[in-house]
Amino acid sequence: MKHKKGFTILEMIIVLTIIALIFLLTIPNIQQKKEVIDNKGCEALVEVVNAQILLYEIETLETPSSMQQLISKGYVKESQARCPDGEKITIVGGEAKASK
Repeated sequence: MKHKKGFTILEMIIVLTIIALIFLLTIPNIQQKKEVIDNKGCEALVEVVNAQILLYEIETLETPSSMQQLISKGYVKESQARCPDGEKITIVGGEAKASK
């Protein structure tokens, strides 16, 4: 009797079930990590904007009242007005803050 090489349907179902379980266990963890990364990215961007506010104050001897002032003078880019998670960066009392 000659044996054919290959996988049986049962073996394939078992392997696919194991792969599906691995995905189900790892996907929520990946989503949590994305939230942490977005939060840290936003915190870092706020610190960058705060540094640019300080530079603006040193060079112009006045405090910027809006992000648009920093953007128009070239201290930050338009893309730096929003965090990776979509929060808008505003200047309140001479300090950058992220808000939704």
